[in-house]
Amino acid sequence: MDLNFDFTKISDAAILYLPKVVLALFTLIIGFWIIARVVGFLRSSLQKRKIDPSVTPFLGSLVSVGLKIMLLLSVASMFGIETTSFIAIFSALAFAIGLALQGTLGHFASGVLLLVFRPYKVDDLVEIGGGKIGTVLEIQVFNTILATLDNRRVIVPNGEVTSNVITNITGQGTIGIERTFGIGYSDDIDKAREVILRVIDECPYILDNSEHSVVVAELADSSVNLVTRPFAKSEHFWEATFYLNEHVKKEFDKAGIGIPFPQMDVHLHKQA
Repeated sequence: MDLNFDFTKISDAAILYLPKVVLALFTLIIGFWIIARVVGFLRSSLQKRKIDPSVTPFLGSLVSVGLKIMLLLSVASMFGIETTSFIAIFSALAFAIGLALQGTLGHFASGVLLLVFRPYKVDDLVEIGGGKIGTVLEIQVFNTILATLDNRRVIVPNGEVTSNVITNITGQGTIGIERTFGIGYSDDIDKAREVILRVIDECPYILDNSEHSVVVAELADSSVNLVTRPFAKSEHFWEATFYLNEHVKKEFDKAGIGIPFPQMDVHLHKQA
């Protein structure tokens, strides 16, 4: 069987497509090299910012895949392949996935913001998500995991974190332990103040360099409320709080100072 080759057409096709093939290969090589450098720069920048190590590979892979898809579409267009249809398909898929996962994507975006701006870090005592208080165990892409005082594991979606007020209780290093103690109207204010200041001085968690004061904050319905705010290290917030509550009550009992509770006086009028 004889095979007749039209060398003219083959040579014309080679002349036509060879430069495009060479250019496409060159573009791929340079493109992959640039993408590798961009991803490497991104990962090193995230590591310098001390971003969670589990997030860095994920973000690097995400950027790498996105750039490689753009590179392949660009190379395909060099051969005259219509890429509009591919872009339309990708756009439709992205739109559908975005609608289906809009809540999850919102949590992801919030997680990235938390990891970049770091309003709190692991081991911080925080109040987030509209009133959830606990120590930060992990900051994940979609959730923040807390350990509460009673050792419950609370998973807070990052979207709820960024949409609410974030209170970093340990963020400043020291914190004021504000406590209110009520005494009866018949009790001696100066004596109660002396007892509270003595308990503060004896508390092992209260900083010695903080000025201690006890003031009358309110003349309430059933009590005279005395307020104090000594400072302690942030990590000793709960220990200092519990110590003051317990020992002030004990010392009040020893000094004969009562802590009143709400009362109601009922007057009966006898009618003739």
